[in-house]
Amino acid sequence: MKKLIILFAAFSFSMTALSCAKKNDASGPITIGGIFPLSGPVAVYGVEARNGIELAIEEINTAGGINGRTISIVSEDDEGNPEKTVNAYTKLVTRDKVGIIIGSLTSGCTMAMTERAQHQGVLLLAPAATMETITNAGDYIFRACFIDPFQGTVGGLFAADTLNAKRAAILYDNGNDYSLGLYENFAKAFISKGGEVVAREAYGTGEVDFNAQLTKIKNAEPDVVYLPDYYSTVSLIAKQLRAQGINTPVVGADGWDGLTENAGDEVLNGFYSNHYAADSTDPKVQNFVASYKNKFGTEPVSFAALGYDSMYLIRDAIQRAGSSESKAVRDALAQTQGSYVTGNLTFDEKRNPVKSAVIVELVKKDGKLSTVYKTTVNP
Repeated sequence: MKKLIILFAAFSFSMTALSCAKKNDASGPITIGGIFPLSGPVAVYGVEARNGIELAIEEINTAGGINGRTISIVSEDDEGNPEKTVNAYTKLVTRDKVGIIIGSLTSGCTMAMTERAQHQGVLLLAPAATMETITNAGDYIFRACFIDPFQGTVGGLFAADTLNAKRAAILYDNGNDYSLGLYENFAKAFISKGGEVVAREAYGTGEVDFNAQLTKIKNAEPDVVYLPDYYSTVSLIAKQLRAQGINTPVVGADGWDGLTENAGDEVLNGFYSNHYAADSTDPKVQNFVASYKNKFGTEPVSFAALGYDSMYLIRDAIQRAGSSESKAVRDALAQTQGSYVTGNLTFDEKRNPVKSAVIVELVKKDGKLSTVYKTTVNP
């Protein structure tokens, strides 16, 4: 009897696996999962990324789909909360039966599900999670963005080489891995160019009064200030920084995307590393920006471009694999060599993209904040 039970269990498992493989390779629609912060303090990231993905899906389906199959996305809101990311992941995998997920947007939320995805063989492509260790969980984890060490280094080199700064101050969140990684690599790169970090001030996540730290920074007399955090916090810091009479250039990273809709003139003379520039003359960028504006009525920030590219990376991998089964798509994705909106892209051995970064400047155009291309930094 015991042997019969074991045999039945083995047969059931084999039939389940066969059923899943059949479903993944069927000729019907392809469904992928998406996890984004569609509400909460960094909702602009998630909304823009989802918009970019939806635009790509519309284009793909209009052009005949993937190997003749249409594609759709089931989107979940994690509110930028890692616990809710796990809940969203579980729902997508167990109830919606997806084997490919795009998401999440922040590093902490993405890290919350990487081990699960690797263990369960779910292909996870993170559009914008820049923390270096994101892909350490294994070979089912990819990202579409460059990593924090590169981005922090870009900021340090830009401050020294382009802004000709000699004395830098850094104000960072000591409870945020994103902020810490950027701070450490900015400082290292800036010092390597002969610069001096004259102030290193920290604050806790969720703080809103930075005047004590800014007083120390002002007294240190820097000629550039590095603010490695997300746009909601940076906008608060910038107001207090300018109110204290600190008028030096300020430099940041891709978390600043969203400032044009959520800040004022205090962020002028501000520069940040980013994944693409909307005013690029590259035809791929121009077509994307025009299509996005036509569909959504606004100029896309980098998270929209990264979401758009993520969908096309998945599309291209499925086409090459001739299958939507996660293992086959994983193997095809690793072989990517293509040109996308955010740059010419290949993946290294840790499934991080090898591509360039741009620096954009915050300016006033027609009475509104906007960004303009400043320079490109290659890997």
